[in-house]
Amino acid sequence: QLNMAKKEEAFLKEFKEGPLQFKPTYKFDLDSEVYDTSEKKRKPAWTDRILWKLKNLSEDASKEDEFPEEQNPISVTLNNYVSYMSYGISDHKPVTGTFKLEMKPLVSDPLVVLSPEGEWSAEHDVLIRYSAAPELPSSAWDWIGLFQVTFRHVKDYITYAWVEDDEISSSRNSKEVYMSASEIPKTGGEFLLCYFSNNLQSIVGISEPFQV
Repeated sequence: QLNMAKKEEAFLKEFKEGPLQFKPTYKFDLDSEVYDTSEKKRKPAWTDRILWKLKNLSEDASKEDEFPEEQNPISVTLNNYVSYMSYGISDHKPVTGTFKLEMKPLVSDPLVVLSPEGEWSAEHDVLIRYSAAPELPSSAWDWIGLFQVTFRHVKDYITYAWVEDDEISSSRNSKEVYMSASEIPKTGGEFLLCYFSNNLQSIVGISEPFQV
């Protein structure tokens, strides 16, 4: 029924599904792996399904900005598509899909290259050196954050420094800002520096991991 609908409904044609390599997940007698034994004796069916669609970003772009589908900066791969017959609280069996999401960089070179200077510890203020590409739309509200290497969101910073207010030196090729020792974790660990652009509302540079 779903395959028939996909042939007729334009919006469904764009959705993908993994191979159905598990038994029909409906209809079961409750708390069992036995298909319907009631008077209706409904035929088993693959009722529970997972479909997905990857939106091509070129759909929102102007004609001159479009790029081929294979160059879409986001790709999705289905790794696992299974059912769980051991669950018996419903006349359906649950189905899960595990996906791999890959986000390709939109630019080959970072807009900002940055690195920690010297030895980092909570014993003294520390220095950050960075250089920005000419095309970076810099702002007084740009900041550099200290993150654990396992961070998941831009708001997960440990502390940060404003690129203008905390600047201590500047040259044609690079700039330096300081970060207060009072905010450096005394327990130490492995960290990253990230440059956040206020105009782009994005992280535009990440340092190599380093120890504190």
